Amino acid sequence: MTRAQKGIKATILTIAVNMALAFIKVFTGIIGNTYALIADGIESITDIFSSIIVFGGFKIGSKPPDANHPWGHGKAESLAALFVSLILCLVAAGIAVHSIKEIVNPHQAPAPYTLVVLVVVIITKELMFRFLTKKSKDLDSLALEASAWDSRSDSLTSLAAFIGIGTAVLGGEKYMNADDWAALFASGIILFNGVRIMRSATDELMDTIPGPEVIGRIRTIAKEIEGIVDVEKCLVRQSGSGLFLEIHIEVNGDISVSRGHEMAHQVKDALLGSDLKIIDAVVHVEPAKRAS
Repeated sequence: MTRAQKGIKATILTIAVNMALAFIKVFTGIIGNTYALIADGIESITDIFSSIIVFGGFKIGSKPPDANHPWGHGKAESLAALFVSLILCLVAAGIAVHSIKEIVNPHQAPAPYTLVVLVVVIITKELMFRFLTKKSKDLDSLALEASAWDSRSDSLTSLAAFIGIGTAVLGGEKYMNADDWAALFASGIILFNGVRIMRSATDELMDTIPGPEVIGRIRTIAKEIEGIVDVEKCLVRQSGSGLFLEIHIEVNGDISVSRGHEMAHQVKDALLGSDLKIIDAVVHVEPAKRAS
């Protein structure tokens, strides 16, 4: 099974779970008179759309390079993660606004049985978070990581709703709006994760270089080739789970063009054969600076 197929399979499972949870939470929230649970259900509905976007990102991102996209379609995954983050931010704003309205206008206390539903939801979403987190690491996918944190956000909003509803049920009329405060708190969690994912997705789309440890590994691999004096320049950008790079190696200026060309191929082969998931590498040969 290919990387894209594994990602799509995980995403389809996520969509199915979110559809079931969204229906249960919204329905129970309406009959149980708790906006915290309804807001939680709305967040699950957005999870469905988010998962569909991630699904599309994998489908497009797995396409091979073509005449119009010589560098491949890997950025589709970053775009999917960006769209998911925007959805999270919009959902957070919507829940916050409605929660404030509910706080200002007191309503009937929520039904106790809604707590049972929330326990099931919290356990299910936390299991989904762990599953998707493992998949995102295995497949090195920012889009799946975004989907995982979508699930964690849902788990946390459900936990906040549980605390709020429990307080409202046990505290009586004095704490009637506790579930609305819980929904407001949950919106802050959703917003935080939305902004965090947005920054990561934007970094990839803007070709921000990977961490220094990746650059260091590339330089080390190149300098292990016999005859390489130094690495003058190393430019790296990410596309999906893979890397494209341009590297300038310094060699003895007195060697033949043929030998320099051979060393460049040795460097490229070593890089492509490493565990860094390098899609392609352009190797330039430069004469080493002579000591003055």
